[in-house]
Amino acid sequence: MSGNYLPRNLLAESLGHAALKLMGWRIEGTLPKLDRYIAIGAHHTSNWDFVIFIAFKFVLRLNARWFGKHTIFRPPFGALMRAWGGIPIRRDRQVNTVEQAIQAFAEHRQFVLVLSPEGTRKKVERWKMGFYHIAMGANVPLVLAALDYQNKRVFIGPTFWPTGDEAADLKTIFEFYRPFVPKKPEYAFYGD
Repeated sequence: MSGNYLPRNLLAESLGHAALKLMGWRIEGTLPKLDRYIAIGAHHTSNWDFVIFIAFKFVLRLNARWFGKHTIFRPPFGALMRAWGGIPIRRDRQVNTVEQAIQAFAEHRQFVLVLSPEGTRKKVERWKMGFYHIAMGANVPLVLAALDYQNKRVFIGPTFWPTGDEAADLKTIFEFYRPFVPKKPEYAFYGD
């Protein structure tokens, strides 16, 4: 078992279970027993995706980190977002987030980073490739996880090791996500 799991917190676990049950969601699949990886959470088309992710994180006791726009880290919720694993990102500054993430993997024996390649809840014409460059630079795999609104499930898929052939790897990744229906399907990008 990897060390990427938090100690039991009955309140957080109960809140996570209650939220998923109230919304009618379930978790399918199993996280890998690895110390370091990037979990791709896609497709990110709604604020509800975050609620489901936090409930999922609580239920599994996953010690995962995630990037969020710096504005959600302001009071009154900023401290809570950080406690839940959030790392504020300033998109208006020339900060190399990829290099910072690679360094974080280098500095920690156990590190899970959850990223949404869309980088926004709006319609996009392509995925941001930071997740891929971080995985290649840190030599860590990607865990493909999908939000399937049609079947109300978080589906934990395969562990995927990037090969360096970006086009071929993206084709494989998009094929995995194609069957899953996001909250707003018109915003989803499938590489087409």
